[in-house]
Amino acid sequence: MACTDTDNPAPEITLPEAARLPINHCSLPAAVLGGLEYQRHPVPLPLDGVEELHAQLFRRLREHDATKERARQFTAYMSACFSLEHPEDAGLSGRKRKHATYLRTLRGWSFDPDGREAAALKGWVESRFGLTARHHAAALRGEEEDAYHFYARARAAGLYGTNALEAQLDLLYAYAQYELACRHPGKTHLRLYRGVSRVEEHEILERRGKRRAVLLLNNLNSFTATRERADEFGDYILSAEVPLAKIVFGSDLLPGRLQGEDEYMVIGGLYEVELAWF
Repeated sequence: MACTDTDNPAPEITLPEAARLPINHCSLPAAVLGGLEYQRHPVPLPLDGVEELHAQLFRRLREHDATKERARQFTAYMSACFSLEHPEDAGLSGRKRKHATYLRTLRGWSFDPDGREAAALKGWVESRFGLTARHHAAALRGEEEDAYHFYARARAAGLYGTNALEAQLDLLYAYAQYELACRHPGKTHLRLYRGVSRVEEHEILERRGKRRAVLLLNNLNSFTATRERADEFGDYILSAEVPLAKIVFGSDLLPGRLQGEDEYMVIGGLYEVELAWF
């Protein structure tokens, strides 16, 4: 009897080795959390020791039902824990970047996704989740290339002279995950959108018909919860079911602190997406 394609289905696309590191600091290896199976069936991605170290904060959060009060508790805890209002108490007097906090880093990302703060964020994703940056001002395809050297310098500059900025980002992610679980009980995904000018500039690993494809996204990406908002950023719209566990932060999680009420920072890897154009 002759074999058919359904007898021997094509193997599942896996995350390329160049897009992942062998170690990270969360509960799953990069090869797993960056794959399509994880997009379909996600589980939480707690960072090593963060919730245990900051158990006091999460006890406080559980005491409050109001979003604004939880946000107030979080920002107050961050200020006290990292001496954000008085950086000299953390030994940072005289340093040029003593005010480089998690909030300034988030604002820097919103202003310029290829800037110094964005490089620091992408470096944090590499360290914590093991997914390498694929783009920063240009495609990153090898450590010997000038584009990678530019990224590495920007990443180092983004972290130099700061007050435990990566630890601040750890706690920001843990808070975001707690808050998302409160706002979306029982849900594992959000439908999010990304406007782009040229789809071909993305790493398309497989086409699945006219309007679906498997993409390898950068290790950190901007999405929006509003399709109409995505229209403003390009002629094409990528839409995807994004695991909640891959949302680093949403601008509405700290009311009044940041602009862009429907922007989300999303960890990358492989995604099956829908494509639309005008």
